[in-house]
Amino acid sequence: MATRSKWQHLATEAVNPRSRGIDALTPEEIVEVMMLDNRRVLAAVQREKMRVARGAALMADAVLKGGRLIFAGAGTSGRLGVLEAAELPPTFGINPQTARAIMAGGPAAVHRAKEGVEDDYREGQRAMRKLHPTRDDVAVAISASGITPFVRGAVAAARASKTGIIGITCDARSELKDLADIPIVLAVGPEVIAGSTRLKAGTATKVVLNMLTTAAMVRAGKTYGNLMVDVKSNSDKLRDRARRIIGSVTGLGYDDADALLRRARWNVKAAILMQETGVTLATAQSRLRVEPRLRQLLGGR
Repeated sequence: MATRSKWQHLATEAVNPRSRGIDALTPEEIVEVMMLDNRRVLAAVQREKMRVARGAALMADAVLKGGRLIFAGAGTSGRLGVLEAAELPPTFGINPQTARAIMAGGPAAVHRAKEGVEDDYREGQRAMRKLHPTRDDVAVAISASGITPFVRGAVAAARASKTGIIGITCDARSELKDLADIPIVLAVGPEVIAGSTRLKAGTATKVVLNMLTTAAMVRAGKTYGNLMVDVKSNSDKLRDRARRIIGSVTGLGYDDADALLRRARWNVKAAILMQETGVTLATAQSRLRVEPRLRQLLGGR
């Protein structure tokens, strides 16, 4: 006798009544159905905004203490975690070791789906243990269904190391609600294509990841106002942005900003501190090692 499906009760597997006849629609009608359906994304995120804020505070504290942000997921959820970890260093100037990601199937699964790897609980444990998580780190466990064995294994390993855990899921009955210190449940409802969580579930998850990491980095002093003062100026575009940031903060013209940045070895924060307080590069760097938040070093202005 066939056993009862353990997936059929999941919100992420439900059939969306609004798209039952989608294969008979024109492209314009399909797009309209999807647009209307995507309205549920921001509503779902809105309901969880307080937990997102708590998660961001936890992540900011970890970064300020020298801890790491470790994203764990499988399939679409895993790729979103990999993307987040990859984009944080160039955007906010953090060490690449500060943002890590583990994904079911390893790096190869980022570019090509590998079937069955998400079902390996022990591999999730092993992947997390290889990173030697500590109580100073934060693990972000991402699973739309909330029952993915690889993610549960990664969470178990993180919990054993006293690592703080943020869980992101799209099912209100998810086990992640009990396993995570801060569970974020994105009730987006059934997908336009039943079970395809790269759609609303993936979009809502990406919105939350953007909010978590951006708010955390802002709180950790990686911006001054809304300017990327920790940007790595390693391309023509980013060096141009650095000059414009200097101009915006200090009032210097483009050429003078360039000269200042060269003296500061393209360290935007140090350049601003040098200009605004008259200190040397060495002193600016020393102060920033102790207090990375530029506004505090400028007396709150």
